[in-house]
Formats: sequence, C-alpha cells, structure tokens
Amino acid sequence: MPAPIRLRELIRTIRTARTQAEEREMIQKECAAIRSSFREEDNTYRCRNVAKLLYMHMLGYPAHFGQLECLKLIASQKFTDKRIGYLGAMLLLDERQDVHLLMTNCIKNDLNHSTQFVQGLALCTLGCMGSSEMCRDLAGEVEKLLKTSNSYLRKKAALCAVHVIRKVPELMEMFLPATKNLLNEKNHGVLHTSVVLLTEMCERSPDMLAHFRKLVPQLVRILKNLIMSGYSPEHDVSGISDPFLQVRILRLLRILGRNDDDSSEAMNDILAQVATNTETSKNVGNAILYETVLTIMDIKSESGLRVLAINILGRFLLNNDKNIRYVALTSLLKTVQTDHNAVQRHRSTIVDCLKDLDVSIKRRAMELSFALVNGNNIRGMMKELLYFLDSCEPEFKADCASGIFLAAEKYAPSKRWHIDTIMRVLTTAGSYVRDDAVPNLIQLITNSVEMHAYTVQRLYKAILGDYSQQPLVQVAAWCIGEYGDLLVSGQCEEEEPIQVTEDEVLDILESVLISNMSTSVTRGYALTAIMKLSTRFTCTVNRIKKVVSIYGSSIDVELQQRAVEYNALFKKYDHMRSALLERMPVMEKVTTNGPSEIVQTNGETEPAPLETKPPPSGPQPTSQANDLLDLLGGNDITPVIPTVPTSKPASAGGELLDLLGDITLTGAPAAAPTPASVPQISQPPFLLDGLSSQPLFNDITPGIPSITAYSKNGLKIEFTFERSNTNPSVTVITIQASNSTELDMTDFVFQAAVPKTFQLQLLSPSSSVVPAFNTGTITQVIKVLNPQKQQLRMRIKLTYNHKGSAMQDLAEVNNFPPQSWQ
Repeated sequence: MPAPIRLRELIRTIRTARTQAEEREMIQKECAAIRSSFREEDNTYRCRNVAKLLYMHMLGYPAHFGQLECLKLIASQKFTDKRIGYLGAMLLLDERQDVHLLMTNCIKNDLNHSTQFVQGLALCTLGCMGSSEMCRDLAGEVEKLLKTSNSYLRKKAALCAVHVIRKVPELMEMFLPATKNLLNEKNHGVLHTSVVLLTEMCERSPDMLAHFRKLVPQLVRILKNLIMSGYSPEHDVSGISDPFLQVRILRLLRILGRNDDDSSEAMNDILAQVATNTETSKNVGNAILYETVLTIMDIKSESGLRVLAINILGRFLLNNDKNIRYVALTSLLKTVQTDHNAVQRHRSTIVDCLKDLDVSIKRRAMELSFALVNGNNIRGMMKELLYFLDSCEPEFKADCASGIFLAAEKYAPSKRWHIDTIMRVLTTAGSYVRDDAVPNLIQLITNSVEMHAYTVQRLYKAILGDYSQQPLVQVAAWCIGEYGDLLVSGQCEEEEPIQVTEDEVLDILESVLISNMSTSVTRGYALTAIMKLSTRFTCTVNRIKKVVSIYGSSIDVELQQRAVEYNALFKKYDHMRSALLERMPVMEKVTTNGPSEIVQTNGETEPAPLETKPPPSGPQPTSQANDLLDLLGGNDITPVIPTVPTSKPASAGGELLDLLGDITLTGAPAAAPTPASVPQISQPPFLLDGLSSQPLFNDITPGIPSITAYSKNGLKIEFTFERSNTNPSVTVITIQASNSTELDMTDFVFQAAVPKTFQLQLLSPSSSVVPAFNTGTITQVIKVLNPQKQQLRMRIKLTYNHKGSAMQDLAEVNNFPPQSWQ
C-alpha cells in the first residue's frame, strides 16, 4: 500500500471542503484507508493514522475503532508512539469501557520508566481518565513519585493524586506523609499543584482539615513572599507575581479559616496586605481581590477587614467591565445580611446599576436594592424602585412589584404613603402583580378609616377610561362599592374633592361590566359594587335593580349566580338588604401558629398586612396549586385547596343560611351577598363542615409516630399526625420545617398534592423564614380526607431563597405510618 497522507495534508484537504457533504466524503474516504491499514497491522504508519483519527474525533466524527490501536501505541518503546497513544487513550477511552483496564499494566511500567517524560505521560493519562480500579492498583506508584526530588514529576504526581482521591477517597491517608514537604518546594508549579491537593483533601475530610490548619502560617508566608517579591519574568502576569498561585492559596486559606478563630487570626494581616497592595488596573488584580474578599467574608475576620472587603466590592461597581460589576453585586447580595451597614454606604452606586443596559446586572441590582431597604431610607429607595418599575423590561416587573409590596408593608412610614405606593404599582404594572395584591390592598384600605374618602377619590380618577390594569380596577370597584357615598359627597380633606354624581359612578361600573378587557373576576367585583351602592345611593336604586336583573341571564355562571341572588335580595329580602350590604368592619389579621389560630386586631398606627407573605418571585396565578400537578406529573392527583379567611357581616349573620333557601345553586356559592365580597375559592363540603376555619379537633387520637418527609441541604421537614375521633376519615398532619445551615432560609413555601381519591387542604404557615442553626421552626397544618382508607401518598414541592439563590425541590412521601390512614 502507498504511504498514507500526513496529518498536515489531511487538515489542509479538509479545510478546502466547501460543503458539509464534501467534508463528510473526505472523512469517510480517509477512515476507510485507516481501517485498512489497521487490519494489515501496519506498524510503520500506526502513529500517523491514530493522529489523523484524533483530529477527526475533534471534528465530531466517530473514531472508536481506533481504541485498540491506542493501546498498541502505548505498549511501543518509541516515545513518539507513546505520546500519541496516551493522547488517544485520554480522548477515546473512559472508565465506562472495559478496554481501559488493559492499559493498567502499561501505565504501571511507564510510571517506573527511566525517562521522566514517559512517566509524565503515564501520570497525565491516569489523572485524566483513571477509573477507581486503576487508581487502587496504581496509587502506590503515584505516592512514590510524589516524594521524588524531580519537580517535573512532583507537580504531575500531585494532580494525579487529586484524581485518585476523588475516585477513591479512602486512599487519602496514603498521601498524607508525602504532603509534609510539598509546601517547602521553591518551584511554583509544584507549589500550585500541592495547594490544589491540600484543598481537595481538606474539602473531603474534616480530619484532614483539622490536620492541615497548622500549615496556615506557612501558607501566609508563601503568600507574603509572592506579594513582596520583585519582578520575575517567569511568573509575572500583568505586573503581578504568579496570580494563579495566589488565588489557589487564598481559596485554601478560606477553607482552613472557616469557623476557626486561631486560623482566622493568623491570616488577617496578610489578607489586609493583599487587599491594599494589589494593583486593580488589570483584570488579574481584580481576580485576586475578589478571592481575597470571598476569603475575608468566609472566615472569622475582624470587622474593619470586612468593611475593607465591602469597599473593594464597592469599587468593583464602578468598573467598566460588566462581569466585574455583576460579581460585585452578587457578592454584596450574599453579605448584606451580615454587614448591612457597610453595604448601605454603597447604596447610591447600587441604585445606579438599575440603569445598566445589561439585564443580569439589572436583576442583581434590583435584588440588592430591596435587601437594603429599611425604615430610614424607605422613601428614597421606593422612589428609585418605582422609577425602575416604570421603565424596566416586562420580565422584571413581577419581581419588582412583589418586592415593593413587601418593603412597603414592612417599612411604610404612614398609611397614606403605603396606599399611594401600592396604587402607583398597580397603575404602572397592575398586570404583573401577585394575586394577593388585591386583597392585601383592600384590607389596608379598610383598616385605614381616615383615608377612605381620599382613597376612593384617587381610585376613581385612576380608572377613568382605562381598564387595562385589572387588579387596579378590582380594588377601585370594591372601594367604590364600599365608599361610594363618600365619593359623591366630596368629603375628601387630603386633596381637592371632585364633583361626581351617582349616575356618573354607576356609568363607570357599568362600563367595567361591558368592557372587553374585564375578566370574569373583575366583573364580579363591579356587579357586587353596584349592588352595594343600592344602600349608599338614594336616587339610582331603580337603575341598579335594572342592571342586576339584566345579568340574571348572563352566560357567565358566576355573574348569573350573583345577579340571581341579588335579585332575591331586592324582592324577597329587601328588609334585610341594608344590613347585609352595610360597610365592612375593620378586618382582622389572622395568624396561624401551629395547630391553633390566633386572631389579632390590627392597630391604626401601622399597616395591616395579610398574615401570609408569599415569596417575591413574580406573579402567582390563581391556579398555582393546580400548576403544581403539572410539575409533579401524573393525572391522578387532586390539588391542594388553599384556606381563604372570611369575614362575617356585622349583623344578620344568622339569617344568611335562610337568605337563598328557595334558589338552586349549581356551583360554588358566591360570596356576593355579604360585604366580604372579594371572590373566594370554593372548597369541598368536608372542609366546610367545621374544619376550614375552626380550631383543630378537641378529641384527638394520640400515639401515631412522626416521620421525616424530607431532609436535604440542611432543610428538614417532619410530619406529625393526629386523627379525629368524630371523623376518622380525616387526618391532620402538622409539618415542622427546620434549618441546620448557618443562614436563614427566606420566602419558604410548602406545597403538596395527593391522588384524586383523597382531598387535601393546606392551612397558612406560621412564617415564611426558616431560622438558621435549628433555632426555630415553621409549622403548617395539612388536613387530608381519606374516605376509602387507602394508603396515603403525597408529593411535595419546596421553594425558598438561601444564600442569595432561589432553591426549588420536589419529593415524594410514601412512608406514612399505617395508623395515619387505616
């Protein structure tokens, strides 16, 4: 056979191909020639053919038929053959293929070869693709080379030892004696790989971590020599001596100093020197400074040093490089909980990042801005964030609106400011707010008695001719229905009152009813508001009767049901209408603490937030519980039914059951005849039979063992069980969530789903924050109806924020004790 073409010629030929098909044809032709050469056991050109095959493999073409040829090259005595053979083994073989085990003997022989370059090839290959079996067989040879005086071999042996430890952690002890003198080496390559090896051992073994803490002074000395050493062409990168080694040492110091006072004290001075002496004009210096900041924040460093680290991140925010600005914002977000005041000094710079064109920087700046909001800066920060909400891209509006709601609820300086802020959000981004924004604002307005006239006037003007922001229209309709008499009478003292007639108010509500932009829920609000105005207006009652009667034949079942019930009020129960539709009392704040519910009345000097705070992760649709089913999979799951607090009217409460006695209801009962006319979610009958809003059972069957339903990443969920003696089909499960990590888990949400043969109800949690170090728990009650006494199965979804990151996990719980369902 003629001599095969050289690799250079093959590359040149392939590059001349004008189409993909032409390139494939060339590759197939050359592969056929290589296969023929392999079959004829042509030793002369085997090395050349394998080299060409590796090039084709890099282009994405199959080259597996060259695996055995690589082994033959490895067994050759020629260095050039071994080099290509080992390279081919690293590219074409891995531990999933049994062929690689045939290399073990060759690698062992080459590790004991007289030539350092052959030994280096064997070390590289073992460190790249050695399986656990190969590592066990060859760990002794690697350990011997780790003790050699040859720097070339020691650095390769150290990296190979890292791979061996990752594959077989129990062999870590073997390398411990060899690590004693590694840090005394002058060669930077050996130092670098030695630090990598020590880092790996410390991360994998607490015993090793304690053992190597005595090396902190030596590591500090090496780092100091790097900083103070003069110019060295061999190690200089942009004017900095060996930045790669500096970064590695800083990472190892961070691991050694974590949760250790003595080690942290020993490295405080050198970290201060690195932070103050490193040049920041080049990216190399910024990389070292970033690692220094991470180390300072992770160890038990002095307060002054932590302030210095945060100031470095503040300087990063002024850098023109977007990557550096993003890194700074992310790091500040992680440290804002522990060093809030130091981060506050850079508030103006952080707010300026909201105007950045890069969406990643915008998002991090927005998250950090919300973390900086407190009672002292709430007005200024909200002004900036509202401006950002007005101009940001649609994907930011949901999270930004949620953050503003939570911040305003927590730090509002006055009720008027709180109401104005929420209304501004609804006007700007009403379509993106969470579903609970409407009831939250309604509750706030209801409890702010002195602001009723001002609020209804502002809302009336806000929706004139614009019904695009549906949550705003819903709140406005509710307020007009409640306080329409104040709007018409012009009693507003906070701003100049407007002159509005009863007919003009009804015109607005009727236009909401017929608007194409109005949803079914919004129309329900508007119809109920019109009905309420029949007791607040005097001249337009006949017009209201006419409107209500028209919608008695609406194709919308909800509107039709409301209209039919309201017509019954006009005809049969007109003497009760004024009592049923009277103004809402001050709403009560309901909190759930364990199995019992505690009711507290809100004061008038502070905002009245709802008891449960969903996480600020964007708008949550009404069918969020049902969406969980899609995430969990399967069609045999019945959704969770959330608990909706209800308020009773001030009078006529006992007559409500008789009110609609002659009307046949074909769906969920409407909440319209009562002043608490916010649309609510219907519940199954068993949940309404004294369980949905009442305290738990007094007659409980004890003795059911608890279970651990979830334990991962420091979060532990435990289930405890109770059974009712009066209704044995109902099981009450109390979940307790605890957190063993060093940081709180915020915005915690627990969701659950069960098969369709069960019915499930989740009550409100006791909090949305799981405290760190197991210092507290979140409790939440689940009620499960199991009429068929089947084995209980449940799928759960957990979402929370931890260490600045949004976490989400799914799990299935099948280990329920038999006493909980039999």
